[in-house]
Amino acid sequence: MKNSKEILSSVLKTTQMGQLGIRSVLDTSMRPGLRKALESQLREYDSIESEAHLIATQRGWELPEIDPAVRFMTDMMTRMKLTGRNSDSKIAGMMIQGNTRGMIKGLKNIHQFGRQDEQIHILSQKLLDCETANIRQMQGFL
Repeated sequence: MKNSKEILSSVLKTTQMGQLGIRSVLDTSMRPGLRKALESQLREYDSIESEAHLIATQRGWELPEIDPAVRFMTDMMTRMKLTGRNSDSKIAGMMIQGNTRGMIKGLKNIHQFGRQDEQIHILSQKLLDCETANIRQMQGFL
C-alpha cells in the first residue's frame, strides 16, 4: 500500500506529464477549437499541480519533479508522431492515450490508497475526473 507522499508524488508527476504533452503540441498548426480545449486542459493540470505543491509544502515534503531527460524524450517523441497530415486527429489520439495512462495510474492509486488521507484522496479524485473529462473532450477531434 502506498503512503500519502507517494500518492501525492504520483499526482504531481501525472499533472506534469499532462502539461508536457500539451505544451509539446501547442506550436503545431491545429483548429482553433482544439487549441482552446488544450489550453483549458493545460490550465486545469497547472491548477492541480499547484494544489499538490501546496499540500507538499504544508507538510514539509519535497516531491521529485519529472526528470529532464524524460521531458526531452517526451517532447521529441511527440514531434515525431506529428509528422504528416491530419494533425488534429493525431493530437487528439495522443492526448486520449496520455489521459488514459493517467486514468489507469490514478485508479490504481485510489484503489491502493483508499481514503487514508482525505485531502490527497480529494486531489487524486480531482485529477481522475480531469483525465476523464479530457478524454471525452478529445473524442470530438478524432
